Amino acid sequence: MIYYKTREEIEIQRESVLLVSRTLALIAEHIGPGVTTFTLDRLAEEFIRDNGGVPSFKGYHGFPASLCTSVNEQVVHGIPNNTALQEGDIISVDCGVLKNGFHGDHAYSFQIGEVSAAKKRLLQITKESLYLGIEQACVGNRIGDIGYAIQQHVQKNGYSVVRDLTGHGLGRSLHEDPQVPNYGKRGEGPPIKEGMVLAIEPMINMGKKFVKWMPDKWTVVTGDRQPSAHFEHDVAVIDGKPVILSTFDYLEQVLEKRRTNGQPI
Repeated sequence: MIYYKTREEIEIQRESVLLVSRTLALIAEHIGPGVTTFTLDRLAEEFIRDNGGVPSFKGYHGFPASLCTSVNEQVVHGIPNNTALQEGDIISVDCGVLKNGFHGDHAYSFQIGEVSAAKKRLLQITKESLYLGIEQACVGNRIGDIGYAIQQHVQKNGYSVVRDLTGHGLGRSLHEDPQVPNYGKRGEGPPIKEGMVLAIEPMINMGKKFVKWMPDKWTVVTGDRQPSAHFEHDVAVIDGKPVILSTFDYLEQVLEKRRTNGQPI
């Protein structure tokens, strides 16, 4: 069942979403070569709880952490650990927060130090595809229009779309209907209606589309072990148009300040 939110509910949910955005900005302050994902997870959980939220992911179907930290060939759902990040890595940091009865859930892929031109381009195209998908989240379109826009941009640039994992509705539950695939056909799928809140999240591989689950039963990796990228925004349909509730501005301002000050990222 799809749950449509009132304006008042969307504004309450925006608080949860923006706490995720602020948490990702905290991650941007600390991420870099030599930092462990376990350290980032500890910082995130403390910040979320200090600001009146609860980590959505921790304990969800047994997931052991507050962040999903997925490095290089890891697509999503990587479990934080004590392995230090290395120069040249890329890492998706996915965060969820429950506050005032509603969830926020979005993700950003960070560059660690100097990364290859190939990885930079993968991140660029994936991020572009996110915004192209969001543009289609308007009344009169269908869910397939979102996936179609993402898929076309990604494939024309030589990358592949993961089929085994999708975006989703978001509200009082972390995962609600409808599923939001990153591929599809125009005019197919559920109609987009006023009050929908969607987590749109392209998961894009440099190589082939196939993925596999690791023995921990959480971490998803590319089948050919080539890098993958992941960006996610939370989007509400208001007055027939997509409104992005989340923001990357906070974290990107932090990253720019660090670069300006000559700090390693």
